[in-house]
Amino acid sequence: MVLDTPEGYTRMDTASLADYLAGLPALRARLGGAPSAWQIREVGDGNLNQVFLVDGPDGSLCVKQSMPHIRAIESWRLTVERTSFENAYFAAVRPHVGGLIPTIHHYEPRLYCLVMEKLEPHTVLRRGLVAGNRYPRVARDTAEYVARATFFTSDLGQPLEAKLDGIARFAPNHGLIRITSDLVFTDPYRINERNRWTSPQLDAIAAEFRADVPLKLAAARRGQQFLSHAQALIHGDLHTGSLMVTPEDTRIIDPEFGFYGPIGMDLGAFTGNLLMSYLSQPGHATPESPRDDFAEWVLAQIPIFWNHFAQRFSELWETQPGGDAYAPSMFAAEPSRVAMRGERAAFIARLYDDMLGFAAVKMIRRILGFAHNIDFDAIADPDRRAPCEIATLRLARMMLVQPERVRTVDDLLAAAREAAPRAQPVSST
Repeated sequence: MVLDTPEGYTRMDTASLADYLAGLPALRARLGGAPSAWQIREVGDGNLNQVFLVDGPDGSLCVKQSMPHIRAIESWRLTVERTSFENAYFAAVRPHVGGLIPTIHHYEPRLYCLVMEKLEPHTVLRRGLVAGNRYPRVARDTAEYVARATFFTSDLGQPLEAKLDGIARFAPNHGLIRITSDLVFTDPYRINERNRWTSPQLDAIAAEFRADVPLKLAAARRGQQFLSHAQALIHGDLHTGSLMVTPEDTRIIDPEFGFYGPIGMDLGAFTGNLLMSYLSQPGHATPESPRDDFAEWVLAQIPIFWNHFAQRFSELWETQPGGDAYAPSMFAAEPSRVAMRGERAAFIARLYDDMLGFAAVKMIRRILGFAHNIDFDAIADPDRRAPCEIATLRLARMMLVQPERVRTVDDLLAAAREAAPRAQPVSST
């Protein structure tokens, strides 16, 4: 299918961006000075967009523009309209999550360009974890974000009319929903030219996974749930590369994959990325920095994240029910209130099961599919990287095919510790 770029769209460079910003009085004033005094650099390191950081005498901005193709594969065409969904997502969740997202200053629909707050001195969480840095607030902040963003856009927190309007707004995000469906739930389990892995070390397990019928069925069930279970407006790609952090602040970015889907998808994406960070740590260890304590800190973020999410989602449901599901007027009497406590607990338990499954498919796709994580790719020696990746794949398979073995968060932590490779650190010099 040939995808044409919309009329009026042009891909910006540093010169044309300066001209564009100079023509918007509010943004020009925010930067200060003349455009010749501005410093503009393109820093995008993802697959889908170009990202510019703009610094002026008085302030700074971050500008994100969709590209009409995958950055690394120009023949892989995409619609540029995805930035409109990112803008719509931020608008939808901002009343509920406040300062956990960046401030949006301007959206230009003709150029599919989003101008937002430049987050500094923030760093991408994934890069911080690879470097061995700790962020005390990140797990709790992310849990608060997921609880509020999903509850207030679900049938529990909003009327059916608002939810149906939301589904209609995000349903046309076909291109990125297709990418997720293929790259997460399908491609890692079949021969596909986009797939890559550490070869030859992972050749055998890649072939094993392609032939593993119970595993493929479990992944396909999660894929079907992803496509059909419109529980709430989800971020859709909430990995550790979609968070900008300092020790005191957490911001969620890059919600261009947003649509109405299963809440467990966001829960699982973050949890799966924490597990990958934990299981990659032996590959980053040196005698001077063995990483054992840091790995345990990473693992400890999972119960902080899950427990805070479960508590806050349940509290919001009990105290701010604004949707048509479980109408409060049906459950006003004391016996009904008691029953509802059990109903909420059962609902949360199902979200935990969903979190496990979606975490597992996220872990597998990052090792056997197209887009990988620097958690593993930054381990230069493939013989050190491969044991970390194999351990992650084995844990993920168990989470998908034998979820009864990890019925609690404590079970999950124990399984991760058992799976962790025992690689010997090498010198950092």
